[in-house]
Amino acid sequence: MAAWLLLAAVVVAVGGLGFAKVRAPRVYWLLVGLPLTWGRFTVTYRSTMEVCGLTVQPSGMRAFMTRTLARQEVRPQPPKVRRVRPTSTGLRVSLRLPAGLEPADVAAASERLRHAWGVRSVIVHETRPGVVELRMTGYDVLATVRMPRSKSDDGPMVVPVALREDGSVFVRDYPKVPHALTLGANQSGKSMYQRNLVAGLAKLPVGLVGIDCKRGVEQSAYAPRLSALATTPQEAACLLDALITEMEDRFDLLSLHGVSDLWGLPEHIRPVPLVVLVDEVAELFLVTAKRDEERRDRMVMQMVRLAQMARAIGIYLEICGQRFGSELGRGATALRAQLTGRVVHRVNDKQTGDMGLGDIAPEAVQAVTTIPPDRPGVAVAGDSSGGWSRIRTPAITPAEAAAICREFAHLTPALAFLAPFRPPVRTEPTPVPAPPLLAPRPVTE
Repeated sequence: MAAWLLLAAVVVAVGGLGFAKVRAPRVYWLLVGLPLTWGRFTVTYRSTMEVCGLTVQPSGMRAFMTRTLARQEVRPQPPKVRRVRPTSTGLRVSLRLPAGLEPADVAAASERLRHAWGVRSVIVHETRPGVVELRMTGYDVLATVRMPRSKSDDGPMVVPVALREDGSVFVRDYPKVPHALTLGANQSGKSMYQRNLVAGLAKLPVGLVGIDCKRGVEQSAYAPRLSALATTPQEAACLLDALITEMEDRFDLLSLHGVSDLWGLPEHIRPVPLVVLVDEVAELFLVTAKRDEERRDRMVMQMVRLAQMARAIGIYLEICGQRFGSELGRGATALRAQLTGRVVHRVNDKQTGDMGLGDIAPEAVQAVTTIPPDRPGVAVAGDSSGGWSRIRTPAITPAEAAAICREFAHLTPALAFLAPFRPPVRTEPTPVPAPPLLAPRPVTE
């Protein structure tokens, strides 16, 4: 009887672990994957580093001491393990690189390290000169995105938007990366990324300015939280002129108080930061008649001026579109060069990937072209430092994003120069109660 009970317990445990591997991968990793990976790493570390070519010959003095005093064979030295730290999604190992190795050498061997230790991915991150961190992921973190709780001390203009493949949070840090470009084909999750961004910005004391020349089909739902909304190229041209005038006024204010940045002003006179959300930027470049070319050129010039100078006075650009290349017209390349942050979702061709990442992280272009179509929201994020990573935004519906904008509508700043562009707020229709059911009439003969 005891043997049968033991067998049943083993079967239940195995079945539970199999269920956890599929339905609760985080639990399975902590119970099974983490101990196995840690043990495999500990046992095979030196041999794996030797096979991957990540060892160097010791110095002459050290080799002499090893031969004469320790009476041991002189072997190539791998990077020294300084710390091993488990996480809920993987394992992080801090390595001290010996003389002769650089972080690029370890990064080039990341695929071989991944297969050797049986993990989902290995990302090499340089923490300081001579020290790198191996960020191993035990399972596919991007399969089901669960954002951790945000910290209250992230900063005044820091918005968590997505989850990286190593389990860390991808944020839009406007003081560090003031302007960004988001590209992606239809049904790639580009709009979902924008909804997450708007939902995060709506909770901050900032002004949101929308430019949606598709008659406002995307951004009109955010009207309670928008300080301005332009839905046609004509309105967008006037709105950009107003933003340029405000930029010049803010520069005068900085000069008056002898500071070079918006955040250096006293809080009681500091203008509210503004985030300009441009949906489908190609609509601002394309014209159907020659008489519209002058307006188009002026709009492009105004956006380039904002991208070049507006960071210091707290005006930030979020440009979104399907493609962004020189074929859009004059000024497109100049504007793209000022957009430091890049987020590229699934694209239809390699050229579009080159437009978004080719000038800052050429090796990331291949990663964009391999995003499967059945994973909306997966993207590659990069910046001018050359670093890049895969991210995925959590699913959020337009109704949920609109509800957040209504909830935080009281944070919408009243700005006089944007008053002519303030969108009308549509009230929710009051549901009409259904008429009471009438009793059936008696049948008379």
